[in-house]
Amino acid sequence: MAGNSGRLEGKKAIVLGASSEGNMGQVIAQRLIDEGAEVLVAGRKDAVLKAFADKTGCHWTSCDITDEASVNALADTAVATMGGIDIAINSTGWGLLKPFLDVTREDLDAMTALQLVGPHQFFQAMVRKMARSLGGRGGSIITISSATATIMLNDHAIYMGTKAGTDHIVRCIAHEFGHEGIRANSISPGLTDTPMNEDAKQVPGLFESFRNSYPLGRWGTSEDVAAAAVFLASDECFMTGENLQVNGGLTLRRNPTREEIAASVAKATGQA
Repeated sequence: MAGNSGRLEGKKAIVLGASSEGNMGQVIAQRLIDEGAEVLVAGRKDAVLKAFADKTGCHWTSCDITDEASVNALADTAVATMGGIDIAINSTGWGLLKPFLDVTREDLDAMTALQLVGPHQFFQAMVRKMARSLGGRGGSIITISSATATIMLNDHAIYMGTKAGTDHIVRCIAHEFGHEGIRANSISPGLTDTPMNEDAKQVPGLFESFRNSYPLGRWGTSEDVAAAAVFLASDECFMTGENLQVNGGLTLRRNPTREEIAASVAKATGQA
C-alpha cells in the first residue's frame, strides 16, 4: 500500500464511482484515506459502498450521477457530514465498445447522461460548495478521462466523444473559477487492469495486443491513477485545466488496430 505521508491531512474528499469492489474509485478512495483525507464514497450500489466504508472507516452515501437531485444531495451530505469539500473526484464511466453503425439512440442517451451531462451536474454541485464567494474554501476537482479522448480506438466513438467533451468542460471550470480557489483537472489512463475491464482481460491475447503501444512496457493500474490523483488533490499542485496522461506514454504512440487485436487473440488461442 502506497502513501501514508499525510499529504492530504485534514482534507475532505468525495469519490463518486466507488461502488464496485476493487474498482478505480475504491483504489483512489483508499489512497486518499492513506494520505490523511476524510473521505465520502458514493455510487449506485449501497451494499458495496457500505462494505468499503466499514472496512476503511470512511463515509458513504448513494448517488446516481445521471440524476441532478441525487448529485446535489451528495454535495449537501458531504458538507453536513464532513464540514466541507476540498477534493471532488468523479470516477464514473461505462466502457461501451460497439461498432459505430450499431450504436443506437438509447446508447447515445445513456452514454451522454453518464459521461457528459452527469459530470457537468457533478462539477456544478461541487463548484457551488467550493467557491469562496459562496462560502467555500476552494478545492480540487478531478475527473477520470481516457487516453482515447486523444487517440483512436475502433468501436469506441461515443465513449471517446463524451470523455473528450468532459475534458473541455474541465478546462472551462479551470478558466472561470480559478479566482474562486478552484483547480480542475482530468486524468487519462489507457488500458487499465480494473474490474470494468475484467471480461476483456479474460480474452487470451487481448490485453497483450496493447503492450507494444506503451513506451514504459506495461498497461496501467488503478494505483497509477490514484497516485496522480493525490498530487492533483494536494496543496503542492499548481496546475489547473490540464489532462494528465497517466498511461505509460500510450498517447505518444497509438492503440492497436482492430486487425492487430484480432491477430493477437488468434495467436494466443492457437488459431493463427
